[in-house]
Amino acid sequence: VQLVESGGGLVQPGGSLTLSCITSGITFSNYWINWVRQAPGKGLEWVSVISREGSTTYYSTSVKGRFTISRDNAKNTVYLRMNSLNTDDTAVYYCAAKRVYSGPSTNLDAFDYRGQGTQVTVSS
Repeated sequence: VQLVESGGGLVQPGGSLTLSCITSGITFSNYWINWVRQAPGKGLEWVSVISREGSTTYYSTSVKGRFTISRDNAKNTVYLRMNSLNTDDTAVYYCAAKRVYSGPSTNLDAFDYRGQGTQVTVSS
């Protein structure tokens, strides 16, 4: 099983990025896919989740209205479009898969599978 994030990088405040997470080794459409992040020196923060067929999405209050999660089951890929980025969004972003969604989680071990993360740095 592999979940591979990409799309991170350095962006100025107010800018945008789109993260991607491509999966292999799992039946992608059987899993809710989450994005979580960890800022330097801080704990894990749950960011967003999308249901198996993509019809249901949830966001943390810190990103709601700025971030959009989506998925393409034909490509086994989930995306996170991030707009109006600010310095508080600087973190390593992970995608994490779970067959059953039971609410936001701040424990990577709570997910069935997760990627290695991609760094997002928001700085002028």
